[in-house]
Amino acid sequence: MRTAARRHHDPQVRGFASDNYAGAHPEILAAIALANGGHQIAYGEDAYTEHLQRVMHSHFGPTAEAFPVFNGTGANVVSLQAMTDRWGAVICAESAHINVDEGGAPERVGGLKLLTVPTPDGKLTPELIDRQAYGWDDEHRAMPQVVSITQNTELGTVYTPDEIRAICDHAHGHGMKVHLDGSRIANAAASLDVPMRTFTNTVGVDVLSLGGTKNGALYGEAVVVLNPDAVRAMKHLRKLSMQLASKMRFVSVQLEALLAGDLWLRNARHANGMARRLADGVRAVDGVEILHPVQANAVFARLPHAVTERLQKRFRFYFWDEAAGDVRWMCAFDTTEEDVDAFVLALKEEMAR
Repeated sequence: MRTAARRHHDPQVRGFASDNYAGAHPEILAAIALANGGHQIAYGEDAYTEHLQRVMHSHFGPTAEAFPVFNGTGANVVSLQAMTDRWGAVICAESAHINVDEGGAPERVGGLKLLTVPTPDGKLTPELIDRQAYGWDDEHRAMPQVVSITQNTELGTVYTPDEIRAICDHAHGHGMKVHLDGSRIANAAASLDVPMRTFTNTVGVDVLSLGGTKNGALYGEAVVVLNPDAVRAMKHLRKLSMQLASKMRFVSVQLEALLAGDLWLRNARHANGMARRLADGVRAVDGVEILHPVQANAVFARLPHAVTERLQKRFRFYFWDEAAGDVRWMCAFDTTEEDVDAFVLALKEEMAR
C-alpha cells in the first residue's frame, strides 16, 4: 500500500531567509519517536515534561520552572501577561520582536501597552529605559511594570552579562521586572561562550522565553520562570492564551533533547560560525556594507536594490529595510560551508553585472 505522504520540496535547497526555514535536527526527530507509543497523561502531567523540569534546573537553578508552549509569540505573550497588571506597560526596544513581528499580539491578546525606545543596535541601556520609565502614579499613563529585552537582539547583537545585570538592577530599583525574549538564546550563549544562566537568573532576569524552534526543534518553546515572585496564574494564562498543548510530551522531549546534552550549543555554534564565514566573504565584495557587528547567526548588510532583487531569485532572503537597501541573511544549524561559499560567489557575480 502506498503512503499518502510524499515529498514536495528539494531537501538540498537552503537559503538565508530565516533559521525558521530549517528542518528539525535528526536528534530531535529521534527524540519525538522515542516519546511516541503508549499513553501518557495529557496537558503536561507526562513523564517527559516532569523530566524537563530537572533539565531546566541544571541550566537555571533549582527554582526555575518551565511551561512549554507552542511558539515564541505565545511564550512572550504568556510571560508578559503573568508579569503585569491590567493597567501595566512593557518597556522594550523599538526593534523588539514583541513590537514589530508579533502582529500586535501583546497588545490585542495580552492587553498590554508597549512603551518603545529607539536604539542604535537593538540593545536597551538603563539610560534608554529611563526615557519611558516614569509616571507610575499618573492614572492617565499606562504603568511601566516590565522591561523586556531580547538576547540576542533582532539586529544580531549580543548583550554582555554585565549589560543585562545593569538593566536588571536599574529596572528592579524602579520596582519593575525583567523579561528576556530568548528565541535565539543558544546563539547568544555560544557567542559569549558562557552558560545561559550567566546572563539570565544569575544577573537578575525574572522570566525567560526560551526558544527551541530556531535552534533545531520541530516546534516548541518554553516560558521559564526564574523568579517565582515575578509571576502569577501562569498555568491559567497559558491555557487562556491557547498555548497549552494536550500532547505536551512531544514539545517537552524536544527541549530535553536540545538541553539535556550539548545539542543546543553545537547547533548554535555551527550557525554562528556560518554567519562569521558569510560576513568574512561579503566584506571582500566592493559595494557591500555590513551594518552591525556579526555576533550571532545574523548578517545585516546594505547593497544596491537591483542586486538584491537579482540575488533573491537565486537564494531566498529578505529585505530588512527596503527603502534603505538593507537586507538580513540568517544562518541555521544546517547551513553548510558550501551554502555560504555559493552565496558569496553569487553575490560577487551580481555585483559585477
